[in-house]
Amino acid sequence: MGSRQQPQQKTCDGESAMDRRTGETSAGANGAAEVPVPDLDAFAQNMSRLVEEYGKVTAAYLKPIERGEAKGGQADEASEMVKTLGRVAEKWVSDPRKIIEAQASLTGDFLTLWSTMLKRAGGEEAKPVIEPDKRDARFADPDWSAHPMFDFVKQAYLIGTRWAESMVDRAEDLDPHTREKARFYVKQIASALSPSNFVATNPELLRETLQQNGENLVRGMKMLAEDIEAGRGELKIRQSDPGAFQIGVNIASTPGKVVWRNDIMELIQYAPATETVLKRPLLIVPPWINKFYILDLNAEKSFIRWCVAQGLTVFCISWVNPDERHAGKDFESYMREGVFAALEAIEQATGEKKVSAIGYCVGGTLLGVTLAYMAAVGDKRIESATFFTTQVDFAQAGELSVFVDEEQIRAVEEQMTRSGYLDGARMAGAFNMLRPNDLIWSYAVNNYLKGKAPTPFDLLYWNSDSTRMPAANHSFYLRNCYLENKLSKGEMVVGGQRLDLKKVTIPIYNLATREDHIAPARSVFTGSQCFGGPVDYIVAGSGHIAGVVNPPGKVKYQYWTGGPARGTYEEWIAAAQEHPGSWWPHWFSWVEAQAPKRVKARVPGAGKLPALADAPGTYVLKKA
Repeated sequence: MGSRQQPQQKTCDGESAMDRRTGETSAGANGAAEVPVPDLDAFAQNMSRLVEEYGKVTAAYLKPIERGEAKGGQADEASEMVKTLGRVAEKWVSDPRKIIEAQASLTGDFLTLWSTMLKRAGGEEAKPVIEPDKRDARFADPDWSAHPMFDFVKQAYLIGTRWAESMVDRAEDLDPHTREKARFYVKQIASALSPSNFVATNPELLRETLQQNGENLVRGMKMLAEDIEAGRGELKIRQSDPGAFQIGVNIASTPGKVVWRNDIMELIQYAPATETVLKRPLLIVPPWINKFYILDLNAEKSFIRWCVAQGLTVFCISWVNPDERHAGKDFESYMREGVFAALEAIEQATGEKKVSAIGYCVGGTLLGVTLAYMAAVGDKRIESATFFTTQVDFAQAGELSVFVDEEQIRAVEEQMTRSGYLDGARMAGAFNMLRPNDLIWSYAVNNYLKGKAPTPFDLLYWNSDSTRMPAANHSFYLRNCYLENKLSKGEMVVGGQRLDLKKVTIPIYNLATREDHIAPARSVFTGSQCFGGPVDYIVAGSGHIAGVVNPPGKVKYQYWTGGPARGTYEEWIAAAQEHPGSWWPHWFSWVEAQAPKRVKARVPGAGKLPALADAPGTYVLKKA
């Protein structure tokens, strides 16, 4: 049952018996790795174990169906994909001449590839017909280029994939939304069909399987059954070691107390780390599509811990993980029972009526809505605002917009009507599908084919700790923001008030990230122009998460400053000044300049609000 490997017997010319049987060359002949010889008895036994583990996978999948607990929605998603790609096909079928041209182009590329393979077989040097992107880790193993067969498979895949992408791009009279959806679905199909995802066509997997006598596949099948069980009939790919982190111990561990709680949120006040603090408190409004501790990972990465160390009195909302009881909670509920309730609690805890506020992602959209409402009714309790990767103008929304049209929203609303919420796995899956090679298939290969458990990674642990969305809230967000873009147009109505962002005149620090697929930097730039007061637009390196969680001690990414968002994004970024390292100190200087007065540090629970629980509270512990 072990992974014992038999030594290869060499012939007088140095060629192994395995080489002669399969045509493989030993290492050094053309750079290809030598093929290992498995222990056939052990291999056969492991294949038997593999069948047993497959039975457990099937049982894990069927169990929720037999109990009537299976989740819906997959059929709607598959139907949407078929309809979208069908529309692309219709555009090509309407002009047979163009179909012939497209087929000729594909055939020509494959003939050229075959010609280069024949040259290589004859010992000639042959330049590749097509090469993967240098950042594409799927084909990093040397055998993808050194071994003729795997090189052929790789290039054939790349030719077919790029041809399919071009068919979408070149389809005429296709509306922009359908074209974007088609690109998205082609990317998903191409990622799933990559030869790197299969043992027989991946040289690295083939070597590992032979070296381990198939034990890697047995371990992988066992993990697959566990992950389907954890997903209650759906595959929930583990991206990190779930046993390596404990919330409140080595993640979300900044000291503090819950000082307020209601039906939809707990308010955490963090313990001071300095003798004096800025007089004006800071309120953080995180997104509710993820848990708040993205801003409080380990001690080195924690934005909240860093803010406390600078002398800020930090309050952070921890949203409830909603269930059917919260079905009717809408955007107004989150504004009144979330942001407004927090402002009232902060005044009781500190005596301060004025605060600075931060909103992250959809939490920032809620903060923007709240500021517009407050401007309409003359409420001035928030004196400055910071937005992290936030959209208030959705005209150039990111890749998530492929999920938003009338048909898809109606399908989501039907699902939510039955349960009262959108299951967290749906949103988590959508985010992962934006980067399928990195966030889906790399883990599928590592876990289920290599049989390796993923390494501990706090950010990916957080990413898999998904939350649900209340039906009324999510429907309002999809329709009013993504579908109809009402906030930027001055057409959104909340609490009986028509909202106008131009009436928001407080100072704003608006942070975008350059590689953001969810809230693109260009979209955040456009949104900056919706406000009526001074807006400092800042661009950080990297993407939606890593660009924000970029502590000064690591000096990993850079950021750009260039003042207000005037002209076009391209003009602004071309003229902007690049700075190495984290934007955090730059932001703190901006906050401190708004209200530099300091007072004695405040202890959570020492004021009018008693401590209800230790940070990070109880709501964050609830799993989806």
